[in-house]
Amino acid sequence: MTYTPHFNQAGEAHIVDISDKSVTQRMAVTEGYIEMQAETLKLIVDMAHKKGDVLAIARIAGIMACKKTAELIPLCHPLSLTHVEIDLEPELDNNRVRCQTTVKTTGQTGVEMEALTATQIALLTIYDMCKGMDRGMVIQSVRLLEKAGGKSGHWLGD
Repeated sequence: MTYTPHFNQAGEAHIVDISDKSVTQRMAVTEGYIEMQAETLKLIVDMAHKKGDVLAIARIAGIMACKKTAELIPLCHPLSLTHVEIDLEPELDNNRVRCQTTVKTTGQTGVEMEALTATQIALLTIYDMCKGMDRGMVIQSVRLLEKAGGKSGHWLGD
């Protein structure tokens, strides 16, 4: 069996040993979209949804999920986060909401998974709150936009 970081010499899963990594400032930015009917987006934008402020609730859900990433993804390290920002921007011309998440920490491993988790859960929360009126919503294009820190340094997506 070939050794990979998430498996030991015996092929057993384990959390990667990061004890020798340097403590650096780490940052990740992710984005994703949820497309919906124009009427659904209008209710969200006008704050006329019967369940309340959809975007505020989605933002809180994303932050909560970000903090619980290590509980959701088996081999992620639990991290002490120093900043989580979730920007939910309605795009009326495209009948969608764009979610951009920025997560920061000072530590020995990156925060890409935390940022991706926050984006996904924020978008899923929008779906959950609006599914009664629009079951055809589509979550798409969730991706890493940028990461910084650590040995690999700065990375910027296309």
